[in-house]
Amino acid sequence: MTQLAITQTPAAGAAPYVIALPAGLELINSNESQHRARRARIVKKIRNAAHEAVADCPALMAALADAKPGPLFQRAHVLGVLHPARNGRRDPANWYPSFKAAVDGLVDAGLLDDDDHTRLRGPDMRLGAKVAGGQLVLVVRGLAPGEDVLDVPGALR
Repeated sequence: MTQLAITQTPAAGAAPYVIALPAGLELINSNESQHRARRARIVKKIRNAAHEAVADCPALMAALADAKPGPLFQRAHVLGVLHPARNGRRDPANWYPSFKAAVDGLVDAGLLDDDDHTRLRGPDMRLGAKVAGGQLVLVVRGLAPGEDVLDVPGALR
């Protein structure tokens, strides 16, 4: 089995969970044409990898157990970091289908009831440093009721 990593990092307010999917996992780029069966297979692998990453983290599983019967987060923000396999120019938003599959894995694991707009902000996609094989990393932080990640007057809530 591929090594999966989840760490909890200190931050102002709620501490975010950093969920690193395995390096080398096949990803979906929205600019690439794929047969629907191949795409479905890749989506399933990404979704399962995110779910496994949550299940393999004792601290996250303890937090989920404490939150039962509900989800860990009523609302959350997800920052998605694409670590490319090679240097060069990238548009991280092109990997949205991969980030979406990973977020669905977090929902499957019970972090959120759903990933609709009332419960989830993001995924906000960013480009990270080069990693051999490429990698997706999700940074998940719970949001307080009414809290907005933008915290700007007039921002959507």
